[in-house]
Amino acid sequence: MANNPAPTPERAIYGFVLYLGAIFGLGLYLVWAFLSESWLYPIGLTYWPQKYWAIAVPVYGCVGILFIYIFYMAYNFMITPPLDSIYTMTDEYSKPVVPAKDLAPNAIPPLRDIPISEINRQLYRRAPRVKHKE
Repeated sequence: MANNPAPTPERAIYGFVLYLGAIFGLGLYLVWAFLSESWLYPIGLTYWPQKYWAIAVPVYGCVGILFIYIFYMAYNFMITPPLDSIYTMTDEYSKPVVPAKDLAPNAIPPLRDIPISEINRQLYRRAPRVKHKE
């Protein structure tokens, strides 16, 4: 029962508290970022980080996310074998193709290599000639 994704009252309470905490944290961040210290000191808010961090943390976060995307793409390029590698060669025995009759109705067929003859047939077939009545 612990792996059940259905909503329960406890999960609803945790979600609501997390939502309220996030809204409160965003409001507190915006107050700290946009109000000057001359407004914050009279209401008793004296211990705050430097205003530098109001800009630095979001910029570091965006640069970090950008770095993750670039690193992920670069890593995929590094682990992809070159086109002339033995691991990229296929033949009729290397990848079995599931016949259409064995698939469920409306199922997406599995990924496979399309033979060059089928590609040429689709790209370069001639349109049937239509006889016009005069």
